[in-house]
Amino acid sequence: MHNNRRRALLAGTASALALPGCSWFAGPAPTDHPHAGHGGMYERLNAPGRVGKPELAEVQAVYDSPAKRVNPAGKWTERAPLPLPRSEMAWATALNGRMHLVGGYGEQRVDRAYHHVYDPLRNAWQDAAPLPLGANHVGVAAEGDTLWAIGGFTEQNRKPHAECFAWSAREDRWRRIAPLPQACGSVACVVLDGKVHGIGGAIGDTFETKKSVDWHLVYDPRADRWSRATPLPTARDHVGAVTAHGVVHVIGGRVDSFHTNSNLHHVYEPASGKWAARNPLPTARSGHGACLVKDRIYVMGGEGTNRVFGQNEAYVIASDSWEQWAPMPTARHGLGAAAIANTIYVAGGGAVMGGGIQSAVHEAFIIP
Repeated sequence: MHNNRRRALLAGTASALALPGCSWFAGPAPTDHPHAGHGGMYERLNAPGRVGKPELAEVQAVYDSPAKRVNPAGKWTERAPLPLPRSEMAWATALNGRMHLVGGYGEQRVDRAYHHVYDPLRNAWQDAAPLPLGANHVGVAAEGDTLWAIGGFTEQNRKPHAECFAWSAREDRWRRIAPLPQACGSVACVVLDGKVHGIGGAIGDTFETKKSVDWHLVYDPRADRWSRATPLPTARDHVGAVTAHGVVHVIGGRVDSFHTNSNLHHVYEPASGKWAARNPLPTARSGHGACLVKDRIYVMGGEGTNRVFGQNEAYVIASDSWEQWAPMPTARHGLGAAAIANTIYVAGGGAVMGGGIQSAVHEAFIIP
């Protein structure tokens, strides 16, 4: 963590301890947000100091969806902003009623070890034990009291590593687990039947050699071992992935670059060990969030060529169809999104194409 400080942000009154040795504290917040106090909600990767929303963000933002609109379409509300602007976490995950964001870009570096935890009951952020190895596009998944962090990039969206870690909520401590068979970043991770599935991702130490992979790796926590399962039908990374009704959904993503985004939607059925196609994502994109709430998978945000998406499209599992719900107020990509009860929390992310701008924006989607 930057300067080895344990920082936390509280949007109200300080509360009791929530993690071992960590308190919730009041702290500053940006001026263009209701919880404002110190500068803007955004920061550049190449220069320190908070700034306001870039003009380019308005130019690149896209909110329209070709999917059928629903009514009522739900509503978005502002929540306590992140303690600092950050992006390219790849994903977030929910654990014990809280949202966890690990790694990513921030404070003019791309290999941060951040581990921020949001408690919706307090509307407050807290620092937890930082990643042992800072990286961006870290794959995360959680079950019980354990959070897994899988791979990631040590340079800007390139130069992956193979290290994997498990964090204990009881101890606020990370431990190393078996590494990936090969270094990989932007691996989509989900838990199914007690095992972590790492799907897709990208390899390559340079932008010229970087490419998407179709890998499907399965980690068994009891054996501390990775094995291989049936690969994705199409190699891609920066996808959205969730489990629902005993199958894994992999939605959208990119093939090597956001210039070649995909709208593909596949499900993996463990009983047969096969992948099957489902109705494609209406808006092809990558770096988006994907969350399961009740009988729908909500997909929000993402980026493309000169585009940053605010769309919030939901897949109806029973009818294999897509709907258009209320878009995010602030279009972003490389964000952290997690569902807790009937609310989806979306924090951080880039407001313009690429990784040049980070944000502390935090918005929550309340599903009627």
